[in-house]
Amino acid sequence: MKKLLIGNEAVAWGLYHGGLRVISSYPGTPSTEITEFLSKHDDIHTEWAPNEKVACEAAFGASLAGARSACAMKHVGLNVAADPLFTLSYTGVTGGMVICVADDPAMHSSQNEQDSRHYAIAAKVPMLEPADSAEAYAFARSAFALSEEYDTPVILRMCTRIAHSQCLVEMGEREEEPLKEYVKQPAKYIMMPAYARTRHPLVEARTEKLRALAENCAYNRVENRGSRIGIITSGCSYLYVKEVFGDSVSILKIGMPNPLPEKLIRDFAASVEKLYVIEELDPVIENHVRALGIDCVGKSLFSALGEFSQKTIRDAFLREKVDFGPLPEAQGEAPAVPGRPPMMCAGCPHRGMFYTLAKNHITVLGDIGCYTLGAVAPLNALDSTLCMGASVSGIHGYNLARGAETEGKTVAVIGDSTFMHSGMTGLVNISYNATNSTVIILDNSITGMTGHQQNPTTGYNIKGDPAAKVDLEALCRALGIRRVRVVDPYNLKECEQAVKEELAVAEPSVIISRRPCVLLKYVKPKTPLKVDAAKCRSCKKCMGLGCPAISMKNGKARVDGTLCVGCGVCGQLCPFGAIGEGD
Repeated sequence: MKKLLIGNEAVAWGLYHGGLRVISSYPGTPSTEITEFLSKHDDIHTEWAPNEKVACEAAFGASLAGARSACAMKHVGLNVAADPLFTLSYTGVTGGMVICVADDPAMHSSQNEQDSRHYAIAAKVPMLEPADSAEAYAFARSAFALSEEYDTPVILRMCTRIAHSQCLVEMGEREEEPLKEYVKQPAKYIMMPAYARTRHPLVEARTEKLRALAENCAYNRVENRGSRIGIITSGCSYLYVKEVFGDSVSILKIGMPNPLPEKLIRDFAASVEKLYVIEELDPVIENHVRALGIDCVGKSLFSALGEFSQKTIRDAFLREKVDFGPLPEAQGEAPAVPGRPPMMCAGCPHRGMFYTLAKNHITVLGDIGCYTLGAVAPLNALDSTLCMGASVSGIHGYNLARGAETEGKTVAVIGDSTFMHSGMTGLVNISYNATNSTVIILDNSITGMTGHQQNPTTGYNIKGDPAAKVDLEALCRALGIRRVRVVDPYNLKECEQAVKEELAVAEPSVIISRRPCVLLKYVKPKTPLKVDAAKCRSCKKCMGLGCPAISMKNGKARVDGTLCVGCGVCGQLCPFGAIGEGD
């Protein structure tokens, strides 16, 4: 059967047909859809975990029990899962285990563009890197057998373009892999020093076996065209190379970037006069080639920043001013379109709280999520954003450093899902080590930025079935915070009063700003507001909210009824009563 699939759905089908029984993940663009597609299969277990470390450890537990398992995350999520990953390399697996990670060159939705290949190298585990949906399916499916044969977790590296682009995929049937017998093996699975020392030599021996596999496997292939030019490439870059050169140059396509082959590369290099290495982000393959003593052209010609394209590759070769043969015309430039800066949606519940913080000149340590958009104009409300949970940990250190000077005018903001991910331990640190820090949990009742996934505070699981619901107020109190209060972010007066009161007290406190995301299906918008032009004095105070539904036309404020959800926040700002309910 052939189906047109995006890369993430192809991975999901590959895992499913490969005998997957358990997958645990934390949503993160561009990896989210892998687990969402798998949740449609009722004969396997799928779940959203509180964070990537938990997801990886849950997948390990399922593997330990004899099941084929997986977890999925974005590249920065692998940072969170790195702790179990490095030791999993030592323990190995019982049932096959696949760790799906999606890198984000050009940072379409990320705070950095790290290259996950370094994790595979450092942890000494094999990595597979598909170049399209067809390979995503094939590599994901075969990864389980690879994992079990070599007693190792396998990392499957995707990227934004492969995850979300489509091609036809030839699919098979599900392989019903029986649950493997569990046998207690302390020396294999209890990683205290005495046992871990005996496992490390096995990891090195396994790496040598995998290196031998890399010399002659389906993941790496040579396309010998008898040309004097040779290109070593991988992943999405392979597609760009093919678009530029077609079959006119010889190509060594790397589908297994760790461990990299040696003889295969030497033989390929010997077959051409000049060798190029084209890879997105860091010079992982290039450095390996140079370490073999082989001269090549790589990052001196191709950037280590962002994504490539057909035009990137073509223009780089034209700059070389060498006779490469005929090159295709560059793809047309994208037409100029008006800029559309990222912003919070009309009626976003975070806007009222951010307006309050900006109005009162509060220093705000931010976090990862929809609310990161509070950093943009006109609110300009954030002072920092580092990683998931860093706002809560960071405000503790910030106030430790500056003391009373900042305690009364600094807050941390974090979403409900992110608080469950990695904010709780930071709050424990605040209560345990006693800084007068105020944390605002922006509870919009969903994991918003990645597309409305459930989390432990929503009361529903990945399939939408009722589940245990974490009580944020009770949890914060249990973590040692005595002052916990809830406010409605649509009520600006209530928000301002809460912020001022909590910043004034000499002890840690938590404000929960609670209102569900306006895009949730069960949230019904109210009648759009309207502006009475006769009352409007063009003061533009309403424009300070940065709401996309509000604009100025002919010198008067205007509310776009197709965007407005009737939240009423702008009406609270108008000193002339010009904004009110519509018909």
